[in-house]
Amino acid sequence: MKVHGSCHCEHITFEADADPEKVGLCHCTDCQTSSGSAFRTNVPVPGDTFRMLSGEPTIYIKTTAESGNPRAQAFCPKCGTSIYSTTPGDGPKATYMVRVGALRERDQLAPKVQNWFRSAQPWVTAIGALRKNEKARDN
Repeated sequence: MKVHGSCHCEHITFEADADPEKVGLCHCTDCQTSSGSAFRTNVPVPGDTFRMLSGEPTIYIKTTAESGNPRAQAFCPKCGTSIYSTTPGDGPKATYMVRVGALRERDQLAPKVQNWFRSAQPWVTAIGALRKNEKARDN
C-alpha cells in the first residue's frame, strides 16, 4: 500500500510502499530510549519506493546494542520527529525502517509481530486492562 508521512512540524514529507503484514513492534532498549516509550512501531519499506518529498532529515549513526552494526537514524532537524533508520552511507538503500507514527495511514498498520520481546517492559502485556479516557485528563 502507498503510505504518506511527515514529521510533526511537516518540514519533512515522504511517501513509500509498505506491506501491512510486515509491521512490527520493537521492544529493544535502543528503540525504548530513542522513542521515549516502551517500544517503537516500524514497517520496512523497499528503498526503491521511498521518496523524500520535502525537507532533509538529520542523520546520526547509532551502533546497535547487540549486533554492533551501525544504523543511520533519521529525524527532523526542526521538531525532532523520528522518520526512519537504514544502513549508513551514500547511495541507494535496500530498506528503510519507517516509523509508523509518522505515517498518515498508521490506523491501517496494526503490528503483526513483537521483536526483542525479552527486553519488553513487564507491564506492556497488561496495557489493555488500564482505565481508558477519551481525552487527556488529570490523574
